[in-house]
Amino acid sequence: MLLLWMSLVAVSALAVQAPGAGEQRRGAAKAPNVVLVVSDSFDGRLTFHPGSQVVKLPFINFMKAHGTSFLNAYTNSPICCPSRAAMWSGLFTHLTESWNNFKGLDPNYTTWMDVMERHGYRTQKFGKLDYTSGHHSISNRVEAWTRDVAFLLRQEGRPMVNLIHNRTKVRVMERDWQNTDKAINWLRKEAINYTEPFVLYLGLNLPHPYPSPSSGENFGSSTFHTSLYWLGKVSRDAIKIPRWSPLSEMHPVDYYSSYTKNCTARFTEKEIKNIRAFYYAMCAETDAMLGEMILALHQLDLLQKTIVMYSSDHGELAMEHRQFYKMSMYEASAHVPLLVMGPGIKVDLQVSNVVSLVDIYPTMLDIAGIPLPQNLSGYSLLPLSSETFKNEHKVENLHPPWILSEFHGCNANASTYMLRTNHWKYIAYSDGASVLPQLFDLSSDPDELTNVAVKFPEITYSLDQKLRSIINYPKVSASVHQYNKEQFIKWKQSIGQNYSNVIANLRWHQDWQKEPRKYESAIDQWLKTHMNPRAV
Repeated sequence: MLLLWMSLVAVSALAVQAPGAGEQRRGAAKAPNVVLVVSDSFDGRLTFHPGSQVVKLPFINFMKAHGTSFLNAYTNSPICCPSRAAMWSGLFTHLTESWNNFKGLDPNYTTWMDVMERHGYRTQKFGKLDYTSGHHSISNRVEAWTRDVAFLLRQEGRPMVNLIHNRTKVRVMERDWQNTDKAINWLRKEAINYTEPFVLYLGLNLPHPYPSPSSGENFGSSTFHTSLYWLGKVSRDAIKIPRWSPLSEMHPVDYYSSYTKNCTARFTEKEIKNIRAFYYAMCAETDAMLGEMILALHQLDLLQKTIVMYSSDHGELAMEHRQFYKMSMYEASAHVPLLVMGPGIKVDLQVSNVVSLVDIYPTMLDIAGIPLPQNLSGYSLLPLSSETFKNEHKVENLHPPWILSEFHGCNANASTYMLRTNHWKYIAYSDGASVLPQLFDLSSDPDELTNVAVKFPEITYSLDQKLRSIINYPKVSASVHQYNKEQFIKWKQSIGQNYSNVIANLRWHQDWQKEPRKYESAIDQWLKTHMNPRAV
């Protein structure tokens, strides 16, 4: 890794020696190459102060210094498949009906990469994609479909840590490193010879928690796993222990989430600090893979001809709000990194506008000079990051002063909708009446500990009206509710007489098997309520 650091210094010097490189006009010259690296579960707040003080992220810092950082970038759905579906389609979740980790885009869906290929770009993808339907475990699907059932069931594994004591172990997440190697080899053997511009996508699984040691459908995916090498990149003294509301004072959806994630029991301060330290160490390993890509582009003399983008599908709560994973609209879960550098991109620019992952689709087309479709939910980011690198066909307005995020999957017992504006975050649930909303002033309450929806009724009402003008969320919630029941019935019928055994052995098996008849009855009652009799 010493060589990696020496190379970073060399690349940094190169960037400094290229005055005006960030303001070069494309003109009639060949369109730039594009490399997009997307990790999983990376808290976007780590890419700017003060979050960056807790862990060394040299290549993220390099991109910040030599490109544009979007300080308020958000996922459009805080879970893997729906989030990635929004990024690849440029459309909000409710428009593609990417409701959960099983229901994403059709495999033949036309993505921004397909469009760029049709316009002359060479294209390649490596690593985690996860935006089409049919993925993830049966547990994950059934938990999403049955979230409205009147029961509380824990997944079997609460969050834990696992350490590799070998101080020289660098490649902990071997699959991610292998995919990074494949991407670099493609650059060296294929892309370097192209006369046409190329677009390369690398998807990383880190810093997503690892599956726990148990196997099959019972795994909890709850292990934060790293080595002493990466823990050495973490400043343990800078780790913040998050404040928690008492269980009795938690918002009902938060309580459900915490309970189903098996986080309502006691955690010591040491346990919480370890989970957070291991998570930050996994972020450091992710940064190193991003660095390998940047260094390879430099070594191949492609860096000055290539726009590099880095983002993530969502964040990681890492024990904030008494939760881990994502599936929440809190900052740790919904705030994502978004960094861009390369020809035409402003250097050392921090953009405070709220943006989201649906903006990547129009940005990609704008980079390539391709006219933007009128039906997209997102907006090109180029007008916010460059004064000279613009598409003649771009939409006139730069970006609305809000973003929308929505969630319909497991570990939350109501469809959730977030409207993020300048310093306000408004969160509505279900039909907008049966579950109380939340309102946070992020300028004075960045930890989101005080719901001020009742204190500021005029603001709450105004933001709710704005949200309803963007999405008819009570109608969407009703559609998801109906979809969940229909899908559960199809699944139940597909396994026939084996149903009782299968459902009793999903991730909630430790709770379920104590009173199986009780929980099956609860599901039967749920199916009979507000359901088409013919479907039942």
